[in-house]
Amino acid sequence: MGTVFLLILIVLGTIFFIGHRKEKKRKQELIAEELKQVKRSAEEDVTSFGEEVAELDILTTGVELDEGGAQDYKRALDAYDTAKETLERVDEPSDIRHVTEALEDGRYAGKCVRARVEGKPLPTRRPPCFFNPQHGPSVEDIDWAPAGGQLRPVPVCAADAERVAVGAEPAVRKVVTGDGHTRRAYWDAGPAYAEYNRGYFNSYAGSGLLPGVLMGAMLFGGMGGGWDGSSAEGFTDGSAGDAGGDAGGGDIGGGDGGGLFGGDGGGFDFGGFDF
Repeated sequence: MGTVFLLILIVLGTIFFIGHRKEKKRKQELIAEELKQVKRSAEEDVTSFGEEVAELDILTTGVELDEGGAQDYKRALDAYDTAKETLERVDEPSDIRHVTEALEDGRYAGKCVRARVEGKPLPTRRPPCFFNPQHGPSVEDIDWAPAGGQLRPVPVCAADAERVAVGAEPAVRKVVTGDGHTRRAYWDAGPAYAEYNRGYFNSYAGSGLLPGVLMGAMLFGGMGGGWDGSSAEGFTDGSAGDAGGDAGGGDIGGGDGGGLFGGDGGGFDFGGFDF
């Protein structure tokens, strides 16, 4: 009897071990595929900024920049180099944030160079355009919602503000998700894009410049999927602890009409913000 029981335990243990290894391998493959997709999106952003840097080179040809302009120009160039080099070394999902951090800083520096050359006031340092961070710093906040969603204040660039004002669709940044071919709005791309978003928007958390409803969603990847609540970095208004507790286990995102803009699926409680 004891021998039979021991054999049963061995068989069950073996089945569990094999199953655990298969599940671990499946998760590793999923993470690797998601990282590949996010890297592809970041590479597109780096390429886009590279084109802006090339335009700056043309714009400043024959122009003698003052000390501030020279510093801004160098900052834009350095940011481009940093983004490229960092992207080449990306091994973990968290590495992506350093790429988009560099791009966000470089784009602002580039806008400053343009303003100096054109004799305009320096742009205010604001969060990137919500619709597409490639558009650079936003210039104002507007209330916007996708079809069937709830109005939310979002920071936008001048071009997208004008589009929305006349009833046109904003130029939304779409990224690769799922099967590697489907593209969705980056805010609806799920937790795989949390670090991508974090790099663009994290420095504005707690600054008062990023609308509160975006803070949790953008920094924790809660717009289109769950978040494990393991990090609350960036929050300075005391809401981080609530976010970590209420957002755990995938309570944010998913569901019909859920996510940042709500809808038929109702809202979500995220760290004191009622989605």
